Amino acid sequence: MKIKRVISAALALCLALCLCVGSQAAGARQEAVQALGILSGSDSLSSPVTRAQFAQMLTAASPYKDSAEGYGVSLFKDLKGDHWASGYVRIAIEQGWMSGYADGTFRPDQTITLEEGCAALLKVLGYDASTLKGAYPAAQLAKASSIGLLDGVSAEQGDPLTRQDCVDLFYDLLTVKTSAGAVYGTTLGYTISNGQVDWSALVTAGTKGPYVAESASLSLPFVPSAVYYDGAASSLSAVRPYDVYYYNADLSTVWICHDRATGTLTGLSPSAAAPTAVTVAGASYQIGTSEAAYQLSSQGTFQEGDMVTLLLGMNGEVVRAIGALEDEAVYYGTVVSSSKAASTPSTTSSATASAQAATQIACTDGTLRTFYHSGSALSAGRLVSVTATQSETAVKNLPIKKLEGTVSKDGTSFAGYDFAAGAQILDTDGSGSYLRIYPSRLAGAKLSGSDVQYYTLDANGDIDRMILRNVTGDTGDYVYISGIDGGSDEMGGAVSYTYIQEGKVQTVSNGSRYAVRNGGAMLVYEKGSLKSMRQLASVQLDSISALSAMGGGRAYDLAEDVQVLLRGDTGSQGYYLTDLSQINGEDYKLTGWYDDLGHPAGGRIRIVVAVPR
Repeated sequence: MKIKRVISAALALCLALCLCVGSQAAGARQEAVQALGILSGSDSLSSPVTRAQFAQMLTAASPYKDSAEGYGVSLFKDLKGDHWASGYVRIAIEQGWMSGYADGTFRPDQTITLEEGCAALLKVLGYDASTLKGAYPAAQLAKASSIGLLDGVSAEQGDPLTRQDCVDLFYDLLTVKTSAGAVYGTTLGYTISNGQVDWSALVTAGTKGPYVAESASLSLPFVPSAVYYDGAASSLSAVRPYDVYYYNADLSTVWICHDRATGTLTGLSPSAAAPTAVTVAGASYQIGTSEAAYQLSSQGTFQEGDMVTLLLGMNGEVVRAIGALEDEAVYYGTVVSSSKAASTPSTTSSATASAQAATQIACTDGTLRTFYHSGSALSAGRLVSVTATQSETAVKNLPIKKLEGTVSKDGTSFAGYDFAAGAQILDTDGSGSYLRIYPSRLAGAKLSGSDVQYYTLDANGDIDRMILRNVTGDTGDYVYISGIDGGSDEMGGAVSYTYIQEGKVQTVSNGSRYAVRNGGAMLVYEKGSLKSMRQLASVQLDSISALSAMGGGRAYDLAEDVQVLLRGDTGSQGYYLTDLSQINGEDYKLTGWYDDLGHPAGGRIRIVVAVPR
């Protein structure tokens, strides 16, 4: 029996994705310019930009961005040395990017026009006015346009620049070439790909952390304008002790992670003296900080057999370890396997051996964990809760807690409850197979009866955990039967089934004849052994895309792990695993096999067979 952990939606959002979908997303230019410290403050993007502010932006977009301090010397009669922009203006003047007026003034509060801004930026790029064709300002504007400096800029000649104009101008500055032929942003050490600033690299470079919250508040060097808690927009009031957090001052953004793992420490690798990975509750975690490495080493606080809680960072790495007594952990899930054995020093901190059960549990977050506890071994498929503390690990049966209704079309609510950000949903089959899914996978599904086995609500009254039974059909093992030999309905006898799964040919023989024929089927297991096979329904497909297919006047969703088989020569060896990009409805006769087995959120095409026309 295969254990599936296919994720049915996007993984937990990374730093950059919390802020924008990608480099092309709305606001990405602004975020990039902010991340570099070129654009600062909270003024509206429609606000005009002064000459002093533009000098500050020029400096921030140059190799001198860290040199403005100490430049506070007066060069102009209207700009004293203690003026906030005196250092920036001095750099802009000395580098020849900007100039003052004949009357000895700089006029720092005067708005700057498009042509003035372009003239300064061209000088930053190494274009001297004497090399431009024509007179000012037409020559400057023409050159700026020809090299891409005005891409996305709406201002015209004579217009005062707004903050939005400067977002576009300075973003373009980073991506265009200097007079020497180098992409300007790369000369500053930034990554420019396909004419775009590598946003994720910028965010990572400017982000500080990880840190651990020692209380329910954070001490930050700025007032954040955006806070994300486990990938969802939130506020600082959500902070709890021992949360892991990161911040980016340029973006005025904080990311908080409440990801923890509690259980028995059973292994350190490559050695206890200098570990880089730790095994807790049967799951392995990379150690991400020197503090955690020391805590978990043979010189540190913990040893094998101890109950610990790992505080995890945004990439799932261990930031710090604390005693489980300090942080009680409760897990919910389904039993995958369980056995009874004598304890060892790595499974308990007790000095004496005792009989204990080792139970693998698929938790609602999709992680398979191993817990060591007293009592009997548990049957696969049983729903349980696990409470892990320093003194004991208690595994208890979960009572059925039903919930009925229809999931909203956008997948955000169900049965009168909203789904919490990061809601953990586990679909199970009752025999130990499981799959973590996300609310969007259930969009529009009607759940009733025993579809929902258990759920919990958070402090806001939102669904934060839910365990399902055979709702999506995604936990099934789907195969293509290519041959059935031996036996008969009248005579009985051994029957041999040859099938293809993930491109591999396998054969199973027993005395059972199943109600299936050649084609798509689902394998059904009981206690780890094959119990039966169930036939999938078929449809001739007219067209197919990455997500769906059309056949018989109906649209079908494709399973995310859909198997695509190319039929070649005859016989069971004539099927070859390929992918969707290699087939189409024009060159191939396509047959889709979908589950019509009663799953409320099923009906997806699991197997596609392509035969050349």
